[in-house]
Amino acid sequence: MLIQFSVGNYLSFNKIVTLSMVTTDLTANNKSVDENNVFQVDDELSLLKSCAVYGANASGKSNLVKALDFMRRFVLNSSKETQIEDAINVEEFRLSTETEVEPSFFEIVFILDHKLYRYGFEVDTKQVVSEWLFYVPKVRETRLFERDENGIEMTKVFKEGELIAEKTRNNALFLSVNAQFNGKISTSILRWFIDLNVISGLHSDFYQQLTIEFFKDSQYKKEIIQLIRKWDLGIDDIKIDTINILPEQLSEIYSEEFRKFMINHEAQTDDIQTFHKKYDSEGKVASLEVFDFYEDESEGTKKLFAFAVPILDTLKNGEILIIDELDARLHPIITRAIIDLFNSNKTNPKNAQLIFTTHDTNLLSNKIFRRDQIWFTEKNQQGATDLYSLVEYKVPNDTTFESDYIKGKYGAIPFLGNFTELFEKNG
Repeated sequence: MLIQFSVGNYLSFNKIVTLSMVTTDLTANNKSVDENNVFQVDDELSLLKSCAVYGANASGKSNLVKALDFMRRFVLNSSKETQIEDAINVEEFRLSTETEVEPSFFEIVFILDHKLYRYGFEVDTKQVVSEWLFYVPKVRETRLFERDENGIEMTKVFKEGELIAEKTRNNALFLSVNAQFNGKISTSILRWFIDLNVISGLHSDFYQQLTIEFFKDSQYKKEIIQLIRKWDLGIDDIKIDTINILPEQLSEIYSEEFRKFMINHEAQTDDIQTFHKKYDSEGKVASLEVFDFYEDESEGTKKLFAFAVPILDTLKNGEILIIDELDARLHPIITRAIIDLFNSNKTNPKNAQLIFTTHDTNLLSNKIFRRDQIWFTEKNQQGATDLYSLVEYKVPNDTTFESDYIKGKYGAIPFLGNFTELFEKNG
């Protein structure tokens, strides 16, 4: 379960900002929203099942997802995919002289095995500047380890790190190295990050391939097809066959990154066929027509196919799914249907969480979200992204969020110039 994520001095984020999944003390206008969108962790903590992030183009929405993705990837890979002199692929906020020599900041608070953990680090392109891990075994937060320029200090609870500190390179995370040596706590946290599913950008080749792999499991195959049918894509059935393919053909099907991966591993890909009902003159089903998935299906259909396994797997296992531009290429009704899967006690009994960025103002409704589920990104005059919640505004429960947002009452919208000046004739 995700409690909050903080980032600073990274991409468009200058000062540290925090996205929180903790509920506030507000009450939704619609009681069913409170009943379905919130879950209780204990007597003192309740969390949100979803949140939406709005903002103008280039305001920093995607950078928030990229920050989460960077943290995840660095935790998973820093100990095994870098050499001692390799640079860390992190980009600080570039529009301030104050941040030029400062490290980037990442911190995440989450629940694992019924315990609350707070883990974070600061990095620049050369090294891990600091790193820390705390947890709450019962009531009080307790340190497990802290790392700074003077070294790494551990408590007795974190015995797994005693012989690992000297083996940790300057450009690798202590937590990641401990997990590589099978440290119990570190390995559990690493697995938590593995289950943090991040879909960044419109390219979803990896998740499309993931869906293909899961499709080979008969149980998942049935569930994937059922989900595709419920999305009303006109697809009655799907068939996938693995075939040999020439490397030069891959560029027509996959992105450049995925094409290189395929060439380096094996010249095979998967032939996907979709089946659509064919009708006679009386409107009765006469047969099934075979479509080539890559050639004949829409980009929206391909995106939904790629999303099928991340959505199903996240809901099944009570995990976290983060999607950048959820609504891109999707009809608003389908976007709403995906969100409803998470904001429901029936379809989300394990309290999986969905975080997404969007431009779809149809979703700005008190019938869909509580105010603490709606977040905004906005850049200031110095080009830095601010992240804030609708809770910060005094808004009556029955307010139409969409109308006020379009009017600019919450900020986070583009302020356009006078386009007619571009076409006016010079006197």
